[in-house]
Amino acid sequence: MSEMTEIIVDTTRRIFEDLGDPQTIINAKDDSWRAPLWAALDDGGLTRAWADEAAGGAGLSVSDTFEIIRVAGAHAVAVPLVPHLLAVWLCSRAGMALPEGVMTVAAPTGDALPTLAADGTLKGLIGPVAHVDQAGHLAVMAATADGPVAVLVAVDAAMSDPGSDQAGDGLAMVRLDGVTPVASASVDVTAEDVQALGAAMAAMAVAGAFEGALKMCVAYSQDRVAFGRPIAKFQAVQHLLARLAEETAAVVAAAASAAFALETAARPMDAFVDIATAKIRAGEAASEGGLIAHQVHGAIGFTADHPLHRYVQRMWSWRDQFGREAVWAEQLGRHFAAQGGDAFWKTITAA
Repeated sequence: MSEMTEIIVDTTRRIFEDLGDPQTIINAKDDSWRAPLWAALDDGGLTRAWADEAAGGAGLSVSDTFEIIRVAGAHAVAVPLVPHLLAVWLCSRAGMALPEGVMTVAAPTGDALPTLAADGTLKGLIGPVAHVDQAGHLAVMAATADGPVAVLVAVDAAMSDPGSDQAGDGLAMVRLDGVTPVASASVDVTAEDVQALGAAMAAMAVAGAFEGALKMCVAYSQDRVAFGRPIAKFQAVQHLLARLAEETAAVVAAAASAAFALETAARPMDAFVDIATAKIRAGEAASEGGLIAHQVHGAIGFTADHPLHRYVQRMWSWRDQFGREAVWAEQLGRHFAAQGGDAFWKTITAA
């Protein structure tokens, strides 16, 4: 880890520890904690990590940006950092000016893409879009007669069907019929690239959440006493902790591999195999790891005033974003089937 990366990680960690600690948020009576937390992230340049310095961003590398996401996941972040950073990346890639405030992003592909007509209005139903209730703008790819473009839409101008994800955060279908974008521009990536990068970011967020949950489980097992000794002394609990550590290591390794591949990729789909593998592994682990963490804690982890449920629910939320593991497993299978057995063997044995 470079010196710059260490500074970025330390800054991110201190912001979340000071303003976004899960237990503090649980104890809060309202959402007044959101604005100071986001303001601190914004002042530190962390919300515009991928944007060039000339555009008011931090100009960070892929690896550094993914470390921000990892630390955010380790604190069960309750602000829309992942979709916002992805929206920043798409706007920057298209050369569009970044608006003030929170953004979110939609990643429809294929026939689900909204269309931008010749009169400059959009048509289409997209979603579900995460954190649309907190965002002022929505970034999305749209289809035109001349090819795909990136568009930026004011959320207030669109119609939405509000709901929530498993973590209780806003999740909505958004109708864009008749909406005129705030900005639109051609871009050298596809909708599949947006989904792929979002999937890699979600996998890294899951990895961070696993690290946070594992740390919490180890501490609890050492403090909780039963039959005169800490439950960490019992073989059954040690077995659970070992399994959770295995899942954590696997997800962190897969997500880090995707980030490393993206560092040199011209576009996200160039790192498809690493991204698909990371999203599949993160999704599988989120289902299994949440159960293990709750087994270590017993019933107390399910209570509303205990932070463990925030970690598990956010694992599940990030697991569902940008395609679940079954979606990516099918795509990965089709990818290798099209290439044939020889190409598959070369891929999995590559140094």
